[in-house]
Amino acid sequence: MLSTFFNPRGIAIIGASRDPHKLGYGIIRNLVEHHYPGAIYPLNPVAKEILGHKCYANITQVPDPLDLAILIIPAKLAADPLTQCGERGIKHVIVASGGFRETGPQGKALEERLYQIARKYQMRLLGPNCMGVIDTHIPVNTTFMAGMPHAGDIGFLSQSGAMVAAVTDWARGAGVGFSRIVSLGNQVDVNETEMLTAFAEDHQTRVITAYIEGITDGRAFIDTAEKVARQKPVVVLKAGLGKSGAKAVASHTGALAGSAEVYQAAFRQSGVLRARTMEELFDLARGLAWQPLPEGNRVAILTNAGGPGILAVDALEAAGLTLATLSDQTRDYLRARLPGPASLANPVDILAGSGPGTYAIALDALLSDPTVDAALVIQAPQDWFLPASLAEVIGEVAAVHHKPVLASLMGLASIDQALTILHRKRIPNFAFPEGAAAPLAAMVARKKWLRGSAGVLPATKTVDQQKARNYLAQNHFADFLGEFDIQGPPTKLAQNAREAAQIAGEIGYPVALKLFSRERTHKTDIGALKLNLENREAVLAAYKDILKAVEKNAPGTTIEGILVQKMLSGGQEVIVGIRRDPQFGPLVLVGSGGVEVELLRDVEMAIAPIGESQAQAMLDATRAGTRLNGWRGTPPGDRAAVIEVMLRMSQIALQFPEISELEINPLYVLPEGKGAFAVDVRGAKEGGYESTRV
Repeated sequence: MLSTFFNPRGIAIIGASRDPHKLGYGIIRNLVEHHYPGAIYPLNPVAKEILGHKCYANITQVPDPLDLAILIIPAKLAADPLTQCGERGIKHVIVASGGFRETGPQGKALEERLYQIARKYQMRLLGPNCMGVIDTHIPVNTTFMAGMPHAGDIGFLSQSGAMVAAVTDWARGAGVGFSRIVSLGNQVDVNETEMLTAFAEDHQTRVITAYIEGITDGRAFIDTAEKVARQKPVVVLKAGLGKSGAKAVASHTGALAGSAEVYQAAFRQSGVLRARTMEELFDLARGLAWQPLPEGNRVAILTNAGGPGILAVDALEAAGLTLATLSDQTRDYLRARLPGPASLANPVDILAGSGPGTYAIALDALLSDPTVDAALVIQAPQDWFLPASLAEVIGEVAAVHHKPVLASLMGLASIDQALTILHRKRIPNFAFPEGAAAPLAAMVARKKWLRGSAGVLPATKTVDQQKARNYLAQNHFADFLGEFDIQGPPTKLAQNAREAAQIAGEIGYPVALKLFSRERTHKTDIGALKLNLENREAVLAAYKDILKAVEKNAPGTTIEGILVQKMLSGGQEVIVGIRRDPQFGPLVLVGSGGVEVELLRDVEMAIAPIGESQAQAMLDATRAGTRLNGWRGTPPGDRAAVIEVMLRMSQIALQFPEISELEINPLYVLPEGKGAFAVDVRGAKEGGYESTRV
């Protein structure tokens, strides 16, 4: 249980100081100034008292109740006091001190020593190198930074202490309330996934926000986050989403499944909403904490100026939202009550001369319209009524409708009082209307996720495990896929031109010839692929041309033969792949295939295992899925065959952990009911061995 970190009966501060400039003083100051209701025990061997609280020389002298200790002493001195805490029976410790893993190998060794002590005495350790925790409702503030946010319903956990300090200061200035704030530090013990559960169990927290640089255990995070997100919204800002530092096999799948894409897939699957900036993190949090979720994505805009309304339209549409088409009844109602020149289309522009009363009439009408799922109220600055009066009106009208209302009372200098009112009435406000788009989109996304499900996982296909593993041992990935009923077009390997012509006659024209070499992935780039060969003479010439092209464009390449493959026609090219991510485990990927797959980057991915409904949604999210439905005269492709391949690849990813990557590109999809064929297969196993055998 981590609840003791937030609601301890007594706290010992090891490293307490009388010097107001020392961190050990700041912790006691915060506990005292913010009225922590429990016992405060400063540990200082030379001082008698600090801020009215008796000092103790050793943890053994501290009386009960005592169930939390804070260490704010040099790293090299931390081990003995931590051991004394364990012997004293304290089960929860915050190590605020720095100088551990973040400083190098010596600091890492000190940190490992703390972890071993904590394990020995079954203590839970927060940190080291952390700011501590805040709970505004207890209240308790174990940090050493000045100030504390107002009590509220947004929880924030961070792997950066600097972000905790910045957010705390921002919250005080912005008037946004928080329930809990946690600095995780180096996470030698307590990590981000465990803290999600602790926040979910807190009745004062309505929305959980997080700044994350890395995840300790990807699979555990997904499982926990999904359970938590069913109870409360989880919004994460993930830093460090550049190219993955891990060396992946040079396949299309490896190139497409980068760090950002994998995290996005993990978040989407577990119901976590992703913020792009710190400002957006708390914009989303306010919308989710303060307003009901919309039933759909249709938004009405109410404004007193055209320009801001246009900006709002652009931002909403870019975020995937749509403008509500107002009913005739609503338009007739507004026409009879708004100024003559007012615009009755959406956005509804009531003009600069309209006051709070007109806003009230129009907003009530819009929220009463069944075609409207949410409303955005915009007020450009004017000087003939107080923004505070409009804030009161927005709050009163919104309170009688169960639809989300967001506001953009534009500006800053003139709306301090209005902001206070809007916050009290739980209406998020944005200095400019574009800011409302992301929160509304997040609210729509959450509603959709809560309504949906991953679906029932398909039955596992029974295969001859020994036979499949034998194919893997020989790196015959196409034969391996055949055990899962993923078939390729008829293909044989030729060692000379005459053999190639004989094979072509057996499997039937037209055929394709392609280089078989474990050293070359992209055959087209070196002229080692010949298509639509219609007769024996064409095959003989193509065989010689491939050998010449390899000698010219890739000298030194080991040629293991030339593959002769039956040509398919009338279909579409799709890529289906799996990859093992170091954080989240096996991934499944689908999208537009062919030679331009990396250029198009039209892919969708998910963490295995996937169910049929999830596979359908993945395919639908790509342009490849749109084309398979039938596009501009192209007959519909065999989507069912693609879905089946995706499900079998998901099974493979789980059952054969030795496969690091496996890719079908292209999976050639014939018209509906005609099937799909693995034209080219590329695989890799742990240890780096690759094969392009098809």
